[in-house]
Amino acid sequence: MALTRRSLHLHLIRPIFSARLLTTASTSPISIETSLPFTAHNIDPPSRSVQTSPHELLSFFRDMVLMRRMEIASDSLYKAKLIRGFCHLYDGQEAVAIGMEAAITRKDCIITAYRDHCLYLGRGGTLVEAFAELMGRNGGCSKGKGGSMHFYKKDAGFYGGHGIVGAQIPLGCGLAFAQKYSKDDSVSFMMYGDGAANQGQLFEALNMAALWDLPAILVCENNHYGMGTAEWRAAKSPAYFKRGDYVPGLKVDGMDALAVKQACKFAKEHALKNGPIILEMDTYRYHGHSMSDPGSTYRTRDEISGIRQERDPVERVRKLILAHDLATEKEMKDTEKEVRKEVDEAIAKAKEMPSPDPSELFTNVYVKGLGVEAFGADRKELRAVLP
Repeated sequence: MALTRRSLHLHLIRPIFSARLLTTASTSPISIETSLPFTAHNIDPPSRSVQTSPHELLSFFRDMVLMRRMEIASDSLYKAKLIRGFCHLYDGQEAVAIGMEAAITRKDCIITAYRDHCLYLGRGGTLVEAFAELMGRNGGCSKGKGGSMHFYKKDAGFYGGHGIVGAQIPLGCGLAFAQKYSKDDSVSFMMYGDGAANQGQLFEALNMAALWDLPAILVCENNHYGMGTAEWRAAKSPAYFKRGDYVPGLKVDGMDALAVKQACKFAKEHALKNGPIILEMDTYRYHGHSMSDPGSTYRTRDEISGIRQERDPVERVRKLILAHDLATEKEMKDTEKEVRKEVDEAIAKAKEMPSPDPSELFTNVYVKGLGVEAFGADRKELRAVLP
């Protein structure tokens, strides 16, 4: 049976924080002001005061530590040639995935580009499924056929990572169209980077979404570098939250999980009543664009270390937990050790899984029963029949 987000968090953090979580104070509300104000375009911004709880802050910490550790392990697996092909890591951007999930439900849809591992975990995917997919094993979330760029979990409203820059945005608007047609009071989040923000299909899809008042939320994860190109070199107007012009927008500190939560809650309420909205998440990636990019030729090491010291999303939550006396340094260190062990065990299980059977090459290509026959060049020799 699938775990709800709340029960999942309780399951994950109980081994370390059980004594504190089992007290009645674990759900007591805490009011925290966002680190930076929201900047709005054609709309009044939400309040900077965010309601949270000890349980939520502790779950934020553990979930982000888990995501961070998964991506660091993926780096090692790629260098060991156990992960092949493209691989884009999310470390540094965890607050976006965590804050967004805290504000929505699994009825709401998410669709993203190829930096998708942590969003998949946030939707309830398991570490074993993630590592199996990364290593091309049949126990992966896409049966080992998608790899890093094509994670997928339809039963949790996660419609995948996509390898074509910006192509997920019109698909996400299609999801939003279906939601409005079904009148199910849910929304769709379309995630894209600053590098994709100049794609023409984004503006075409946004125009249609605005015409039809679709419950569409376009989320620009602005990590400031489209591959190796700084945003200011690629965009005449890098204020991406304003780029919709006739569509309202909001700039958010994407390194602050609570600010992301507040913004996504606000955006969902707006989209259900009024149609599309753009959220620009000001975030940062610690790794290069992909594993083939060292990430140090177009930015300085001082820049990266400065962001880590001043804005790291995990450390921000750690400081909040300590400030409100929700856990000790030792308890959080124990959590990190537990997470490291959990990741190592998941990798070991994934390594034991076999690769997909060669027959899987011919599945999921056509709708079942509507396949084709493949012939040789002379049209006489039947090579294969696709299901």
